[in-house]
Amino acid sequence: MSTFDLSSSRALWNRAGLDLASDEVLAQLLDRGELAAWRQLYRLASGGGAEAAALRGRILMLCRTVPLSFPHLFIAAMAAIEGPVEPYPDVRDPAYELA
Repeated sequence: MSTFDLSSSRALWNRAGLDLASDEVLAQLLDRGELAAWRQLYRLASGGGAEAAALRGRILMLCRTVPLSFPHLFIAAMAAIEGPVEPYPDVRDPAYELA
């Protein structure tokens, strides 16, 4: 299977380059990326090691907190890699937010 150059994704139309360490860029790829970009992100996230695990965690975090077009697609993809995941974040008691 061939790899896709994420820096050529149409989702990055307003970026000078690819910075996969940026949550904003990753969210843009998840929200506006083409199927080939999503497949490449899956390949990167499904690899072994700490970098892949960190990417999976960031993808899950973004799916839970950023309004994306298909968050449940990515949550299911991450669950396919690492097993069951909680699709929704824990909601803290609002009393903790009050001063």
